[in-house]
Amino acid sequence: MSGVSASEPAGKKRTPRSRKPAPFDPEAFLEEVGVGKTIIELKKNQALFSQGDEADAVFYLQKGTIKLTVVSQRGKEATVALLQPGNFVGESCVAASETIRTLTAIALTRCTLMRIKRTEMVRVLHEEHAFSDVFVSFLLERNVRIQADLVDQLFNSSEKRLARILLLLANFGKEGKPETVVPKISQEVLAEMIGTTRSRVNFFMNRFRKLGFIEYNGKLEVHSSLLNVILHD
Repeated sequence: MSGVSASEPAGKKRTPRSRKPAPFDPEAFLEEVGVGKTIIELKKNQALFSQGDEADAVFYLQKGTIKLTVVSQRGKEATVALLQPGNFVGESCVAASETIRTLTAIALTRCTLMRIKRTEMVRVLHEEHAFSDVFVSFLLERNVRIQADLVDQLFNSSEKRLARILLLLANFGKEGKPETVVPKISQEVLAEMIGTTRSRVNFFMNRFRKLGFIEYNGKLEVHSSLLNVILHD
């Protein structure tokens, strides 16, 4: 027999099997440019958006550090949070149907972000359960952080609040060892975040350094031993 299978009649063409679409990859969606998605590059101190701007997109922080601030009706500014890679920025336009920005987002370092149009974000959240899980997990984690910040402000001393902020910036408690804090965070910003004065922050920072909890080597290094400040009554 010449090359024709006994189970397959001569001259009959094989029907190609349809390939299943590749499973949705949330990481790829947040990293790759596509429909409704563009890469944004920010210089140091450049605003991503300002309080009062139209809220028409969600951003995913790939590189750098973003500072979130709010200004009261009396003109007093306060730092709400410092966001590092892996965070969404401006997610309230989807999570809370926010149409106007209630915060200002400023780059503390050079930043790279994925800008996702609100309509595209809503579509993917509805159609891709894998991405919905990622986004909901982020929102829950952010909510827990907000509650912890509130408890911190109400019940802890300025020294403990400063130690907690430094440990969070050093990614303490996440995979791997605490990292060098990047960028250098000014003592004014730290004072705003913990609700005290710059002179008090300077006093505590010098104390932490003498005790070996932190080091200044051009960059600020935070050691896990700083946790003793929070645990100590």
